[in-house]
Amino acid sequence: MSHNKFKASLRDKNKFSVTWELVPGRGAHEKAQDNAILAAEQAARGGRIDALSITDNPGGKPAMSAAYLGMEILKLGIEPLVHFTCKDKNRNQIESELYALNRAGVRNLLVMTGDYPVSGFKGRPKPVFDLDSVQAMELISNMNNGLEITEANKSILHQPGDFFAGSVVSPFKATEAELMSQYQKLGKKISHGAGFIVTQLGFDARKFHEVLQFIRGIDADLPVIGNLYILPYGAARLMNANQLPGCVVPDKLLAEIDQERNAADKGVGARLLRAAKMYALMKGMGFDGVDIGGHNIKYEQVEYIIDQGEELSADWMKLISEFDYPQPHGFYFFAQDEKTGLNTKDPVDRAKLQPELPVGMNYRMMRLFHQVFFTPDKNLYPLLHKYYAGIKNPRRYKFEHRLKVIGNDCRDCGDCALLDLAYLCPMSQCPKNQRNGACGGSYDGWCEVFPNEKKCVWVRAYAMLKAYNEESQLENQYLPPVNWDLYQTSAWYNYYTSRDHSAAKKEDAGLKEKATVNR
Repeated sequence: MSHNKFKASLRDKNKFSVTWELVPGRGAHEKAQDNAILAAEQAARGGRIDALSITDNPGGKPAMSAAYLGMEILKLGIEPLVHFTCKDKNRNQIESELYALNRAGVRNLLVMTGDYPVSGFKGRPKPVFDLDSVQAMELISNMNNGLEITEANKSILHQPGDFFAGSVVSPFKATEAELMSQYQKLGKKISHGAGFIVTQLGFDARKFHEVLQFIRGIDADLPVIGNLYILPYGAARLMNANQLPGCVVPDKLLAEIDQERNAADKGVGARLLRAAKMYALMKGMGFDGVDIGGHNIKYEQVEYIIDQGEELSADWMKLISEFDYPQPHGFYFFAQDEKTGLNTKDPVDRAKLQPELPVGMNYRMMRLFHQVFFTPDKNLYPLLHKYYAGIKNPRRYKFEHRLKVIGNDCRDCGDCALLDLAYLCPMSQCPKNQRNGACGGSYDGWCEVFPNEKKCVWVRAYAMLKAYNEESQLENQYLPPVNWDLYQTSAWYNYYTSRDHSAAKKEDAGLKEKATVNR
């Protein structure tokens, strides 16, 4: 296996890694693709860039395949970092694309949920989200170890892969539930094989410092890359209005950029200098690198940011006050260090903070109902286990279906996650079907797809559980992908006979039930 220069740059403690984001755009032979290849050629010749990150259908719109463009860029002598999202592909297509990338020698992946699809050929495309980013990371880790598959009752072990896969996290969240949902999912990404972490887009120095401290508390040696975006007024206005999910630009910063565009160069110099200062700030804090992004950025501008950033990094602490962009009443994981303006190492006492949402009657009833009927080896569980074990037809039952549609907007997946998510359904109440944590697109607790209409289901779950001091339940539990063999079968039958994902959890708890396989 050949030397991975990007991986080496992150592992080298004496080097500050730099990646540059390319947006290939829609089409095959349009200007956007030509510009991307031209930029890659310049970066390869310049030798200052350690990898070129390539977006995957950003904004939920179709674009040139990031995987294929990564293969082209690799031939130019520079490492690609392919954004690998789960929104448009089912698990088989994800596995297929990984095989192709592995064979082509494209090893660096940034695994993420992806933006919700918004437009395509003759209308909005169907979202897929068959795997979430944690599950995709698990698949990649298994492939690196040699994926074991079963065919014709025979076990086959594939040759190990050589992927260097990372994940994304957004510390730029305003509420406790929203931020903690991000960090809880981050822990799962790391435990399932993430080799590096990249932050989402924001400009609050204290938040950058916070996420770095949080990750170092999990794994002191895990490389962390800061997102550095060269921000013009047009993009800033969209981000400020929450029209680019996951990107946070507060009113104060928008007003500053609005003033800067009155300059003779229309603000170009000011935004490049801001980017250079962010470079210096992140290097000084202890980040392992930066990912430089921005619309129509030239290679010479990227070099300017690197040169100026390096020069400014010696006095990086003087720059902290220039990136004081808190969200209104925003929550921070760590207490503030009044001396530096960043954070102490002491977490905020979250126990003193009230849950952000009230506990409704439906949750209280569901809690009681599940304690009586669905607690293994207690109350009525043994009786119902015996009853369902004697049933030969697992098809859904009208009473169960109607009850769960009314109470939970059930979609009959048959592999129910209500017990895992505060009796909320991620299949019906999360447009991205996230079973292991929130995506990065929420804003002020609102769902990315339904802003100001629906709260993120993971924010709601955190608030419900916190009312009972049980929010830590969301930290360690991992849900595998939905088993679609169970679609439109009785979830109660599948639970009591251990046909669904609960079988593994029961086994972990020391309950030796055997799954019933009646069809």
